Amino acid sequence: MIANYAAKPELSRGRRFPEPAPLYRSEFQRDRDRIIHSKAFRRLEYKTQVFVNHEGDLYRTRLTHSLEVAQVACAVARNMGLNEDLTEAIALAHDLGHTPFGHAGQDALNGCMKLFGGFEHNLQSLRVVDHLETSYAEFDGLNLTFETREGILKHCAVKNAAMLGDVGERFLTKTQPSLEAQIANLADEIAYNNHDIDDGIRSGLISIEQFCAVPLFCETYEEVIARYPKLEERRLIHEIVRRLIGKMVIDLTDTSTQMIQQSGVNSIDQVRQQSSPLIRYSSELLMQKNALKSFLYQNLYMHPTVYRMAWKAQKIISSLFTIYMQDIKLLPVKYQDFIKSMPNDETYKARVIADYIAGMTDRYAMKEYGQFHDLSRLH
Repeated sequence: MIANYAAKPELSRGRRFPEPAPLYRSEFQRDRDRIIHSKAFRRLEYKTQVFVNHEGDLYRTRLTHSLEVAQVACAVARNMGLNEDLTEAIALAHDLGHTPFGHAGQDALNGCMKLFGGFEHNLQSLRVVDHLETSYAEFDGLNLTFETREGILKHCAVKNAAMLGDVGERFLTKTQPSLEAQIANLADEIAYNNHDIDDGIRSGLISIEQFCAVPLFCETYEEVIARYPKLEERRLIHEIVRRLIGKMVIDLTDTSTQMIQQSGVNSIDQVRQQSSPLIRYSSELLMQKNALKSFLYQNLYMHPTVYRMAWKAQKIISSLFTIYMQDIKLLPVKYQDFIKSMPNDETYKARVIADYIAGMTDRYAMKEYGQFHDLSRLH
C-alpha cells in the first residue's frame, strides 16, 4: 500500500526528453536502473568518503556510502508507505557529482572556481545526470524524471536556482520537494554520521572511550555492554552502530508520521506547498544527533591525520586546476574540443576543467598530479 501523499510514477512530471513508458517497470525504477548503470556511479567505488582511497581497503567509499544511504532511506520510506523506488534512485544518485578526496576536494575545487560561479557537489550531481553522462543515442545525460532530479538537488543558492528551470523553482518559492526526497536527504546524514563512527574507531583515530563523551553514543554503548559484557571490540562497535541507526530510523519514522498527520496533507502537491519539511527528527533526538555531528567534526574530520590527508588532497586539486587552465593541451582531446567550441570564454573553460577534475577518482587524480609533480613531496 502506498500513501496518498507519496510520489506516484504514473503521475510523474515527466522527463526533459519525452520517452515511451517502460515495460515491466515503473518510471522511477527506470531512473534507478540508469543510475546504477552509469559511468559516474561506477567511479564512486574509488572516491573517498573520509579517508583517502589508498589509505585502506575497508574504509567507506562514495559507492558503499551511497548503498548504505539507499538502505536507510528505503527502510524509512517503507515504514511510511512512500515510494521506495524513487527514494532509492535519489539516494543512489546523490553523490554522483562528488569530487575525488571527499569534502576536501570539493572545497578545493570550489575555491578554484570562485571567479567562475563556484562548485557545489549537489549541482554537479544534477549536471552529471542532465548533461555529462553520454551513453544514450537520443540525449545527453540520463534523462531522469523530474522527481528524481528534484531529490538530487538537495541545496541550491537562489542565483543558481533561477537558471535551473523546474527543479530550481522550489528554492525561489520556498516550497518543499517530495517526502521521498526529504527522506533521502536525512538518510545521507544518518549513514555518514554512524559509519564515520565505525571508520573512526577502526582507524585508531578515536577510541570508544572518547565517543562516550557523546550522550547518544554513551547510552547505546551501555545498552550493548549490559547485554554482552564480554563482547570483543569489533562486534561491540557493530552492535553500537546498528542500534544507533535503528534509533534514528525509528525516531525519524515516528516523528515524520506525526508531522504528516498534523499537517493534513493528502497529496504530493500539498506536501510541496508546505513551508518547512515534514520529514524530521524529534527535538530530543535532533539535539543528540547534532552533538554527535559536532563531536565527529572536532575529533575525526579535524584530526591531524585526516587534516593532513585533506591538505594533500586540496594541493592536488588546486594544482591540477591551475595547470589545465594554463595549458588546455594537457587535457584529454575530448575536453580540449569542448573548450575550443567556445573560444575566449574563460568561465566555460573553467567549468569544463572542473567537470574533468570532479569526475576523477582519488587514484586517477593522484596519477595525474604525479605526471607534473613529485608525489613524495606531499609527505
